[in-house]
Amino acid sequence: MIVGNESVHYTGYPDNPYDHANEPNEKPYYYERGYLPNGQTVLYDPEPETPTSTVYSLPPDEKTRHFGPAPTGRILRRHKTKRRVQLTNGNLVVDLDVPPKLVLPRRGEPETMKTRYTAVTCDPDDFEKKGFFLRQNESGRRTELFIVITMYNEDEVLFCRTMYGVMRNISHLCTRKNSQTWGPSAWEKVVVCIVADGRKKVHPRVLDCLTLLGVYQPGDHMKNKVNEKEVTAHLFEYTTSFALDPNLHFKYPDKGIVPTQIIFCMKEKNQKKINSHRWFFNAFAPMLQPNVCVLLDVGTRPSSNSIYRLWKAFDLNSNVAGACGEIATYKGKNWSLLLNPLVAAQNFEYKISCILDKPTESMFGYISVLPGAFSAYRYIALQNDEFGIGPLASYFKGEVLHGRDTDIFTSNMCKFPSRILCFELVAKANSNWILKYVKGAVGETDVPDAIPEFISQRRRWLNGSFFAATYAIAHTGQILRSGHSFSRKMVLMAETVYNIINLIFSWFSVGNFYLFFVVLTTSLENASFGVQGIKYFNTLVQYIMASLIIACFLFSMGNKPTAAKFKYKLTTIILGILMIYMIVASIVCAVQAARQGGAANSVMLFSIAITYGLYALSSLLAFDPWHMLTSFVPYMLLSPMYINVLNIYAFSNLDDISWGTKQDSIPDSDLGAVVQDSHSQVDVEMLTEVADVNSIYEESLANLRDRVPIDNGKSKGLLSVAEKEHVAKDYYANVRTNVLLSWVLSNGLLLVVILSNMKETDAFGSNVGITKVKAYMVFILAFTAITNSVRFAGSSLYLLARLITG
Repeated sequence: MIVGNESVHYTGYPDNPYDHANEPNEKPYYYERGYLPNGQTVLYDPEPETPTSTVYSLPPDEKTRHFGPAPTGRILRRHKTKRRVQLTNGNLVVDLDVPPKLVLPRRGEPETMKTRYTAVTCDPDDFEKKGFFLRQNESGRRTELFIVITMYNEDEVLFCRTMYGVMRNISHLCTRKNSQTWGPSAWEKVVVCIVADGRKKVHPRVLDCLTLLGVYQPGDHMKNKVNEKEVTAHLFEYTTSFALDPNLHFKYPDKGIVPTQIIFCMKEKNQKKINSHRWFFNAFAPMLQPNVCVLLDVGTRPSSNSIYRLWKAFDLNSNVAGACGEIATYKGKNWSLLLNPLVAAQNFEYKISCILDKPTESMFGYISVLPGAFSAYRYIALQNDEFGIGPLASYFKGEVLHGRDTDIFTSNMCKFPSRILCFELVAKANSNWILKYVKGAVGETDVPDAIPEFISQRRRWLNGSFFAATYAIAHTGQILRSGHSFSRKMVLMAETVYNIINLIFSWFSVGNFYLFFVVLTTSLENASFGVQGIKYFNTLVQYIMASLIIACFLFSMGNKPTAAKFKYKLTTIILGILMIYMIVASIVCAVQAARQGGAANSVMLFSIAITYGLYALSSLLAFDPWHMLTSFVPYMLLSPMYINVLNIYAFSNLDDISWGTKQDSIPDSDLGAVVQDSHSQVDVEMLTEVADVNSIYEESLANLRDRVPIDNGKSKGLLSVAEKEHVAKDYYANVRTNVLLSWVLSNGLLLVVILSNMKETDAFGSNVGITKVKAYMVFILAFTAITNSVRFAGSSLYLLARLITG
């Protein structure tokens, strides 16, 4: 490790095991001065200071002035030597020496001394057929857990947060000495696969982190073509014995870190997350034949024993095909991020889902969606039949759809493949697989903290989940053809009916919200309430609410969220203010209903009490009530945005079948190509000098230490032709939206002024019978209370079963 101008070599393991709970706060790695706990050995190799310029010693001569100023920063002088490499099965496979300056607690073992690079020139489905192989195949190790971490362009902090969490989980597996599966050598049964979606999309600082871990080595050994075949992925394999935490501190075995077998697959092109999973499931998993596969997104940090808890669910029940834990929002230091109402609202949403929804679905045996950010599957359950039909075939169906080659239903359905996979597992022919929720297996993830990103994320979620739910309902017959028992089939059919009812109510959610707003506010005009002059104010706020709903349609059809940030933000704020007025109106109406009495009023009051009371009671039973205190109010205020803005934007963009990323179609040629000779050999330029190999490590260390700016290939102040076209399109769309909005709102104002004729006594009149307005309100409130009661019953049964079975 580089400390100042010295090279520090760490040797040995600690005598005492390390407890993560007592981990002290340390300075960043580049400030550490060689202090290691437990009296470990530190050897210092003094090195001369690297000059910042190659001409710093020249005298100030007039003749040298024309050379310009001395260069700044690190000057690299890497000497490359052409090396003849024998192709393996016609494939380029090179073993690279790791930089000697890497701190290697485990020396002398090939997997820690050399990084293997493979230029993959085939489709993921043909990986084994084309003669490619993995290091684990040579060592003969059995793989129990295969973990995939998918990433796009996330930064080094998010990457290290996930990677360090995974390595701590592997350390936990090694501490379970009484387990028949795990123990001190448990790390040999775990393989971590990192899949980067596009060589030119991956964040440069993430590559620096992987370089410091010994996993990644840039250089001329990487090629675009091998024997005229395009390279589809660059594969690096290495077993690292130390870690980088989210603060970019090095962590060694004295901190409990154990070796980790890493496969880094950097795809040449950007081909979406679903393609990354195809590399994992169809290329690498068949080579390793793991028992359980764990899916993680970069940015999701599993708690120290979450992966073990997920694995244990499969170990205890051989019928479990998939499992998920709790997805928790990343709250920041001292929960500071909850000061953002949008983050707080999502925190409440996630908590209620994990307290009420997931346990209830787990008791049924079918969880509608296992989140791709943190879930696990039994590998054998995912396999297709001999005709190529099965869960994985359905899961990857969306990847082969290009552009508009298919109908809009299939396109939107395949944007949420996790839901399709869950249904296909439970409904698999002649099988009785179930899905399970594992309480305590927590994966902490970042959530959008800005409205445009939030809307874009939920657009795909809502469209995909809606059509995937429709797919599951339409294919309910597959459940009857599965291998489940008769009682299980009846339970699954009951859950299907439950999902159908929820789907219908979600379809009418916008209409119901506006209806309740108008009824509650108009009811205040009743003389028995004693509020004088409220009619004119209600006319204004009802017009504003209707105008905002119309505006949301115009925004959705006219602008992308990033091009209308101010509009969406202003709409959300106004909706929040109107929600406050609606809450006040509902409280006043509830008091009036309690005074009047009557069966209908009693049902409404009881339904409201049940709905919100069960939120609090279920949270208390789960020993997790804090979201009720920190996040309930923001969620209530943002609920109009959830109902109106998100649903309207999603349904207004059903024709948008993009995944948020653009696939690369033009092959790059910046890495060069190699062609074999008559002896199946190729010439590859390699770094041979120790100083040159070390310079790779030093450069990555300097990039992270000095926060070197990233060159994105753009000139300051200049826009490409495509960017100019994009800016122009946004500008014209914005102008069109403003004109259209003014026209629609002005016409809407005329309609509201003329046609507004709502009777104030229809809902809470003292001497009025059951009107259609009151009957509908009773129906909606009662149904909401019943569905929440079902969720509460399922959650309570789950907690009881967990208490009994452990």
